[in-house]
Amino acid sequence: MDSKTLLVTGASRGIGAQTALLAAQSGWRVAVNFHSNSLAADAVVRQIRDAGGSAISIQADIGVESDIEKMFAHLDAKWGPIEGLVNNAGIVDFSQRVDQFSAERLERMMRINVIGPFLCAKEAVLRMSTRHGGPGGVIVNVGSAASRLGSPNQYVDYAASKGAIDVMTVGLAKEVASEGIRVNAVRPGIIDTEIHASGGLPHRARDLASQMPMGRAGTSEEVANAIVWLLSPSATYCSGSILDIAGAR
Repeated sequence: MDSKTLLVTGASRGIGAQTALLAAQSGWRVAVNFHSNSLAADAVVRQIRDAGGSAISIQADIGVESDIEKMFAHLDAKWGPIEGLVNNAGIVDFSQRVDQFSAERLERMMRINVIGPFLCAKEAVLRMSTRHGGPGGVIVNVGSAASRLGSPNQYVDYAASKGAIDVMTVGLAKEVASEGIRVNAVRPGIIDTEIHASGGLPHRARDLASQMPMGRAGTSEEVANAIVWLLSPSATYCSGSILDIAGAR
């Protein structure tokens, strides 16, 4: 493929980092967004460059609108408008029941997991859509199997935020289908990444592996492979789809 610009949010670790690496191997110029861990983001950029690809790291808090606007403006100046977006950045919180949630927890969850991806999609559409003079493009949202499982006694708020991503994917895909933009989502199940530690359960993937239909947790690379396929010309008639990467769970 001709070199095109891809922004991957939350790409300093886990699924985002692996997606950045695999997308670069497929010919994308990759912007590696990170919130605070610049060393990890720079390590991803080095791996891409060492393999002959093109990448930069860019700091932005996806929960802050002005950060998102500055990030897109920076990319405009560096490489021109993006043609691909992976809405990957997201958070979990410590396990709690709904009757223990605070308003602050809920606001943070929705601001980062829902409002941020919507605003990133907005900026992407303004640049990609033929309605706005763009060449078209592709958006892949990273949801979660939690949206259909509910995550009771742990992360009902996280599950709800990912349910919003499901609806956003379907609605936005229909909204921009005639404007050259494809919009799809992946819904990972239990994947062995660092996100579990941020919710206070660093061994969650290992502990739940025996309960999985396939007898193991998934890997970041397995999810990233699906994302990169959805970004590719092989998926040109695929839009509005939500692909479960959950090992039959």
